[in-house]
Amino acid sequence: MLVDLESSVIGIIGLGYVGLPLAVEFGKHLETVGYDINQGRVKELDNGVDSTLEVTTEELQQAAKLTFSADAAQLKHCNIYIVTVPTPIDSSCQPDLRPLIGASRLIGDLLGRGDIVIYESTVYPGATEEVCIPIIEEKSGLVFNQDFYAGYSPERINPGDKEHRVVNIVKVTSGSTPEASDVIDALYRKIVTVGTHKASSIKVAEAAKVIENTQRDINIALVNELALIFDMLAIDTQEVLEAAGSKWNFLPFRPGLVGGHCISVDPYYLTHKAQQIGYHPEVILAGRRINDKMGSHVSSTVIKMMTRRKIQVVDSNILILGMTFKENCPDVRNTRVVDIIDELKAFHAQVDVYDPWVNKADALAAYGIEVIDEPLAGKYDAIIIAVNHHEFVTMGADNIRKYGRPSHVLFDVKYCFDKQDTDGRL
Repeated sequence: MLVDLESSVIGIIGLGYVGLPLAVEFGKHLETVGYDINQGRVKELDNGVDSTLEVTTEELQQAAKLTFSADAAQLKHCNIYIVTVPTPIDSSCQPDLRPLIGASRLIGDLLGRGDIVIYESTVYPGATEEVCIPIIEEKSGLVFNQDFYAGYSPERINPGDKEHRVVNIVKVTSGSTPEASDVIDALYRKIVTVGTHKASSIKVAEAAKVIENTQRDINIALVNELALIFDMLAIDTQEVLEAAGSKWNFLPFRPGLVGGHCISVDPYYLTHKAQQIGYHPEVILAGRRINDKMGSHVSSTVIKMMTRRKIQVVDSNILILGMTFKENCPDVRNTRVVDIIDELKAFHAQVDVYDPWVNKADALAAYGIEVIDEPLAGKYDAIIIAVNHHEFVTMGADNIRKYGRPSHVLFDVKYCFDKQDTDGRL
């Protein structure tokens, strides 16, 4: 028999950018346990602090029925488990399912009859039922769709976005049986004010998630390739896009670096599954190749600009403004700014990185990069605006140029400023 929602206890596995906002919303309505293996993360949340800046102290306090724990035993009394762990890729761009497998094993040790397990982590179509469920069955000794049930409801969190939140983003839901699907949909309707979209199966919901970001990746790849072509033709890409954008149905994508935990990762989950079934995806992988080389294009363009101005690249001082994968958030996961940094260092340039949003310990641990406290005025031969944090936009091009030497290059990756205010842009 399926759980009764009114007396349910929710267990959220993983308290990152996805899990914490979800736990906070459920914690306003139902008894909820937020679990994470990182004891430091649990401690900061107990103290009312969220280092990801997705949830405020006030919002944490509003979730009166939410508790946090790094002890899996505290999940034992839950009867609905929601998995929000990372699903990264490995060095060969293949899905790394180890966090998902670990969460499934943990749940298998805790699961009771009638319980429901819901996955939100991005996967390829079929992963929930082909990889996760067999692990739970083996560990628990319970029979799928007889003793316990499952669902998939893909996360749609956009880090740093204060407008699109859990409660006002339509939630795709699905279940392993029609009855489970109804219960899972009703569960999310408790917190999502704009409603849900009930998919016909778990596979459909998995596929819907993985193509959301694949579509964006391909569209960005198109404008990135256009930017490469227009650069060779000495045409300003932004001017071309603005002219084309005067047509009502032209899509407003812009060139840039494609990093983060979603757009640059999710396509590889879909291509992995496609190759498993004997289909070689061409457009998707071509888009990935184009987007992955944009950091190298930025660094080589800046080097050429410096050379034309007779600025020696070897031992030059170059300032990178911004390191996160997107603006106005501290998330450095899979940031492609590091591609620019690595390329410049390969030419023996001295590179300083400044980002007021970054946790310096995270940057050092993830990439071995020491983020500076403040750039020095008059020091730099080149300045690259890699991320359009509002601090940089507010500062203005003239004030940013004060960091440069009398002869320097200012390159704007993110179109923070007008063409005439910089020396170059994508």
